[in-house]
Amino acid sequence: MTMLRRLLIAFLFSLAMLPALAVQPDEMLPDPALEARARALSGELRCMVCQNESIDDSDAPLAKDLRILVRERLKAGDSDKAVKDFLVERYGDFILLKPPLELRTIALWSAPFVLLVLGAAGIYAFSRRQRPAAAEALSSAEQAKIDEILKREG
Repeated sequence: MTMLRRLLIAFLFSLAMLPALAVQPDEMLPDPALEARARALSGELRCMVCQNESIDDSDAPLAKDLRILVRERLKAGDSDKAVKDFLVERYGDFILLKPPLELRTIALWSAPFVLLVLGAAGIYAFSRRQRPAAAEALSSAEQAKIDEILKREG
């Protein structure tokens, strides 16, 4: 009996860890195909309040408004692309959880690597400059003088 009890407790805890979707029943569309499209689009759009959640997962009032707006646009006959374009025009690329690959996003994502390489090159150049200069070979007169001093000293 204890094994069954442990499994039941583990199952209940695993259910508690499932993500709670914020879509309310009153927001859902009666057409299952349109609702599936709305859910797919909502999963690709960023909540402007939470910023690291999709509007599908967020409980913020703005996310609810955006979910309703997406559903209204879909009911009006807009394509998925048209809905995204409308929201990007209104909020910018930031509303997309996966922004398009453009020159500015390439610069944004590559900047840390470029700075890392420049920093490593700077450290290498600095360490090369700090090394002591190699000792020059003694002339025969200098070597003779040192030998003479060493003989006198012992």
